[in-house]
Amino acid sequence: MELINKALEFEQRKMRSLSTSDRVKLSREAKALILDLNQIYKVKKDDKIMDIMKRLTVIKRKVEKRLKMRL
Repeated sequence: MELINKALEFEQRKMRSLSTSDRVKLSREAKALILDLNQIYKVKKDDKIMDIMKRLTVIKRKVEKRLKMRL
């Protein structure tokens, strides 16, 4: 449950005016959360966990897209 709460807090963060290093940190944190949630999903097969992972993936892709434009 703590991991799910962490993921929901991550979703609520402001994603504006971030430096490149902040974007890298966000991308890595999102990836770690997604992988950890995936381990839980493999056991429980809960659709709510899958929905959270999908939303985090969208955020991660947006951040990485912006990173690739900068580099």
